[in-house]
Amino acid sequence: MTTYTGNPSFGIAELSDWGARGGLLLEAARYDIDALNVFPVPDGDTGTNLLLTWQAATDALVEVGGGPGVGLTTALAALARGALLGARGNSGVIVAQLLRGISESIDSQVTDGRLTSGDTDWGAAIAAALARAADLGYAGVARPVEGTILTVAAVAAQAAQGQARSGVVAVVSAAAEAAADALSHTTEQLPVLAEAGVVDAGGQGLVLLLEALRGVFDPNAPTPQQVLESFSLGRAVPPVAGQLPHALHAVQHNGVGHAAPGDGAFEVMYLLEADDQGATDLRSRLDTMGESVVVVGGGGLWNVHVHTDDAGPAVEAGVGAGRVFRIRITPLDGSASHGAEPPSETGMAQLARRVVVAVASGPALAALFESGGARVVPGGAGRRPTPGAIVDAAMGAAEVLVLPNDDDHQAVADAAAAELRDRGTQVAVLPTHAEVQGLAAVAVHAAYRPFTDDVVAMSAAAAATRFGGLARAEREAMTSAGICHPGDLLGLVEGDIVVLGSDPAAVSCAVADRMLSAGGELVTLVCGDDPFPGRPVADAVRRHLHRHRLDVEVVVYDGGQSHYPLLIGVE
Repeated sequence: MTTYTGNPSFGIAELSDWGARGGLLLEAARYDIDALNVFPVPDGDTGTNLLLTWQAATDALVEVGGGPGVGLTTALAALARGALLGARGNSGVIVAQLLRGISESIDSQVTDGRLTSGDTDWGAAIAAALARAADLGYAGVARPVEGTILTVAAVAAQAAQGQARSGVVAVVSAAAEAAADALSHTTEQLPVLAEAGVVDAGGQGLVLLLEALRGVFDPNAPTPQQVLESFSLGRAVPPVAGQLPHALHAVQHNGVGHAAPGDGAFEVMYLLEADDQGATDLRSRLDTMGESVVVVGGGGLWNVHVHTDDAGPAVEAGVGAGRVFRIRITPLDGSASHGAEPPSETGMAQLARRVVVAVASGPALAALFESGGARVVPGGAGRRPTPGAIVDAAMGAAEVLVLPNDDDHQAVADAAAAELRDRGTQVAVLPTHAEVQGLAAVAVHAAYRPFTDDVVAMSAAAAATRFGGLARAEREAMTSAGICHPGDLLGLVEGDIVVLGSDPAAVSCAVADRMLSAGGELVTLVCGDDPFPGRPVADAVRRHLHRHRLDVEVVVYDGGQSHYPLLIGVE
């Protein structure tokens, strides 16, 4: 990373450097920031959310690149939009709003990479940008609370403005130092922080980002190592599996470690396409439904966040304001039931008596299914499992859900189900025609629900997932896309060949575009290893979608499957 002396300017190189430095600091401090997280709820994920938000922002920056025609304002807009689309949690949404403020302010002061004031020093411009960021941060929150990331942002901006005419180095240094000082006082401003003996988690994340900005310009700035050593909880150490971070232990011991009635049992987040008035009205309406209401964005696109006891009306309110998509509902007690009641004693017994058996064609895919609680039977192209293998995997269960994950496995799954029924087992073979459908089904599986309800929910998730992929032709044949020859690449959608070509990335991008033409919010890419590695292809598809479909979330998994270098799912 480069540091600058003399009279530094602010351009794409400096912006990229800030992104890289900020990412490294957030990644290193992630677990300790999680441990600080006691406000607005002690869910221990602020560090993770800030890191994911920042990664989404810098990924978007990488996508626009630094080629001809790409200036600082374009790059900053991409950074802010990436954060808005990928924001996680309360603090992540606020950071996205702060980046929007910086972007808007710089855009108003810069033309063709030059300051419109004619000033050669960027100090005043950056100070004004930090002030705009703080103002927008407060504006996006329905009920701003002092002693949080908002306070840290405001104090940093005020200090930066005090040095506005002293140069860039003075501005960014003043902002970072004032932010750290403001952070130390957050414990005095919020009783919940004082009770736990910690500073505000979101504010700590912002301090690291401002230290990263300082490191870009100030040759005498603390090194990343020194920044982390001065971090309030010391060097970042991942919490021991199964144990709460130490700050959360203190809070839970004092009786405030869970969301109280009315404080919001669920975190609801979604993206919203609406005009400014619609977003303003929604912010007011959500304020009557829950806590921690944040609605940020602009230009017709908004990120919405609220903690509420009733998730449904919070989503419906968004639907009344505009188009809602990419909905996330997370129970604030840490469970992943997405609105389902926690299991009763009877429901807990169900966990031991119901199993999901999934056929998987690769080791990494098998691990994905197992992480969702499924028992795995090896299968795939040219490796059809036997009914006995499925029966063996289901041994000891009173209820069994079978995911064949390939039309070629359907008869085998049906035969296994018949044998299990003869033994008195309740069985359902779900309509999963591809492994991406199976993954969608496993994601909503809840063993403590009634059997029929679980079947319906998992089948609906599978049916809502369109599937496609990339394969190589083994022989000459007539297809709906034309005549293919041995070695040609085949683009598949729902089992039909829709694209022929020789470039795996081009064929896969065409398949993804075709699948998304019918709509979709989430694209899942599963990389295989045979007949060639699918990871470079998946990365090309991800970049393509980030450029052309910013409304779509993309996740990439290593599957290790044979025959299909890439599997594509669209939900």
